Amino acid sequence: MINPARWGIDWNTFVFDAANTALIVFVAVAVSYIAYRLVFAMVNRFTHLSEYGLDDHVIRRVRSPIKWSFIAIGITVAAQYDPVLRSVWEPLGQFLRPALLGWIAYNIIRGVTAALEAQMQLQGDPVSMRSRKTRIAVLSRVATVTIVVLTVGLMLFAIPSVQAIGTTMLASAGLAALAIGAAAQPALKSLIAGLQVALTEPMRIGDQVKVDGDVGRVEEIHMSYVTLRTWDERVIIVPTARFLEDSFENWSRSDEQLTGPVFLHLDPAADVEPIRQEFIRFVTAHELFDGRNVSALLTEAYPESIALRLTVSAKTIGELWTLRCDTREHMVAWLRENQPDALIRHRLEVPGGHEKAGEPEAP
Repeated sequence: MINPARWGIDWNTFVFDAANTALIVFVAVAVSYIAYRLVFAMVNRFTHLSEYGLDDHVIRRVRSPIKWSFIAIGITVAAQYDPVLRSVWEPLGQFLRPALLGWIAYNIIRGVTAALEAQMQLQGDPVSMRSRKTRIAVLSRVATVTIVVLTVGLMLFAIPSVQAIGTTMLASAGLAALAIGAAAQPALKSLIAGLQVALTEPMRIGDQVKVDGDVGRVEEIHMSYVTLRTWDERVIIVPTARFLEDSFENWSRSDEQLTGPVFLHLDPAADVEPIRQEFIRFVTAHELFDGRNVSALLTEAYPESIALRLTVSAKTIGELWTLRCDTREHMVAWLRENQPDALIRHRLEVPGGHEKAGEPEAP
């Protein structure tokens, strides 16, 4: 039978030391919390006097990790004067301190990102806004991944067994570097591709691009992939490196002003000039036409048909699509009412159908 009286523990001393340690921890936490409130009261006063919103976002994000950091610092200072607390806190503190520093750095990145995005909404230039939004999104993700990796590495190296493993790995650093480089090649490729996209900006968040026959808006740019939202609400996932290795179309690289065609396939007997005049009259009077490009050219002529290319322009991609549809619908209706002979009809030749054909009569 277990008898605590035989353990040889002076319970009075144990209870006294535990109570003394708990009191020291309580005082350290209370003093640290008061210091945290005083410091942030002064910081808030300074931020309210500032004209920029960046500091407000950052302070709001780092408030919680800073509070726990103050408490951790207070307990660390108190542990220097209490051996019992030091024996318990030091192993735990070596693990928590990197976590708190990583938490603070992570929230600083989030605060700066939120402030820059909020400030970006005030700009009137959509192209500049898309450019800054892309750089902020990609670089913030790079910084976040770096912080997480460093934080986890520092936390793991606080464990003695992991330190021993690290020392052993450093002894064979050459082989380890080759192995890590070979294993991390896809990740490094994605990381480099994401940085190149952020710096060179072949496409940005909000751009209209065409990749492998699919057209969509760039919704998100990650380190390894890019998401495109099509007109029918499908989401296309494209590897980030694909935009650097292969060609693609960016319809809104500098602005969204585009010129688009409307093709009319007509009978060779069609009178082109009246069609051209009606087309120009309709487009110039349309509310979506921006006044830049309007033309009607006969681009192809075949034995049984001709191709008339009608060119229109608009300020945005969406307005251009609507203008093209309206133009196509109007011209087909106008042709049906004014030049029905211009619409293509399929002809069927019957043997003996005409006496001048020189064909034998049907039996």
